[in-house]
Amino acid sequence: MKKISTLLLLVWGFSLSAMAQEDAIQKFFSKYMEDERFSRVYISPKMMQMAGGFLKNNAEGDKDAEELGALIGKIRGIRILSSEEVNGKALYQEVMGTLVKNRYEELMDVQDKGSSLKFMIREEAGLIKELTMVSGEGSSFSLISMLGSFTYQDLNMLAEKTNIPGMEQYVKGSKGPKGPK
Repeated sequence: MKKISTLLLLVWGFSLSAMAQEDAIQKFFSKYMEDERFSRVYISPKMMQMAGGFLKNNAEGDKDAEELGALIGKIRGIRILSSEEVNGKALYQEVMGTLVKNRYEELMDVQDKGSSLKFMIREEAGLIKELTMVSGEGSSFSLISMLGSFTYQDLNMLAEKTNIPGMEQYVKGSKGPKGPK
């Protein structure tokens, strides 16, 4: 009986740890949500589904538009937190400290004259579940999180063919591995 209760406590502890990590970015967003110095944007899964459906329905034989519509429909949400009135480098360090590095894989890291930019992904079962961009410099800070279920090819297509926030920085740098992982 003691072994079973110990095993249950271990399983419960691991599940709490996993849930806490998945909520790390959400907790960071929540911490600064009401701070007037920040601009906050949330694009819901339903809005992305509607946009993707609209694009697919109006493609009229345009294969690229149909593919892009299907791809946009895979996005489960976009969260953006940004400010031009904060210590950007300190917030960058704070958000990086909340992430457990073994859950996120770096795609690109740019450090240049007091500015930091990092793209990271969180993968599950060979699919990218989250693309995160964190940027801090001087008095500016940005955190963008895009949730969904993507391949690297999907991200490359989003970077090249959309104006989704953060993707312009993504396309300027490394586009990650070519093809599925």
